Amino acid sequence: MRIAVLEDEADLAQLVANALRADQFDPVIFGDGRSLVAYLKRETVDLLILDWNVPGMDGDEVLLWARQHLGRVPPVLFMTSRTDEVDIVRALNAGADDYLVKPIRIGEAMARVRALLRRSYPAEIERIEMFDTYHFDRATLSVAIGGDTVALSPREFELASFLFRNRDRALSRSYLMERVWGHDPEVQSRTLDVHVSRLREKLRLHPQNGYKLVPVYSYGYRLERVSTPEA
Repeated sequence: MRIAVLEDEADLAQLVANALRADQFDPVIFGDGRSLVAYLKRETVDLLILDWNVPGMDGDEVLLWARQHLGRVPPVLFMTSRTDEVDIVRALNAGADDYLVKPIRIGEAMARVRALLRRSYPAEIERIEMFDTYHFDRATLSVAIGGDTVALSPREFELASFLFRNRDRALSRSYLMERVWGHDPEVQSRTLDVHVSRLREKLRLHPQNGYKLVPVYSYGYRLERVSTPEA
């Protein structure tokens, strides 16, 4: 999972990055708030770790921007030297999910990161996943739509189930490719477009069926839930 870290203390940023990598996460480090916002305009992340006082835009300003522009905001962990109760309450009321006071204990920090991710992204191991009239069966790599069953390739199934779990959330192209194909340099961007086109037709992702799969200009794709399909 991709985690953005806003921290202008280089040593602490490196410590957090190393710990995240050791836990098999993909950290992206930023020393100022404006650089992070510029990144969020073109890429998707699964978690934000925000320092409060940083150059450019403070962490609370970045959180406000995210709430105004991202639609579904990823979980947010504040990591700051501010210790007053009023500041903690302010951060939580602004939309932060958790709060760490510096100096941090790296073991506790990683435990809080894992807890936030577990809560926000439940384990993707269920055999059957149901989204209205769409029933995903991981054992057979098929999707039942009403009374019809559609067989998918492994990549098509992973992409489709991931889109449904993240419905109404804009997902960047590189993020989708990393989640479905991994860091494979041989996979071309056109591969994603082909799979999206196939899924749109195979799974009948049209408004009359309650969902539509739409491109997000210069960003990626979003599966939108239009209405609850009738049984």
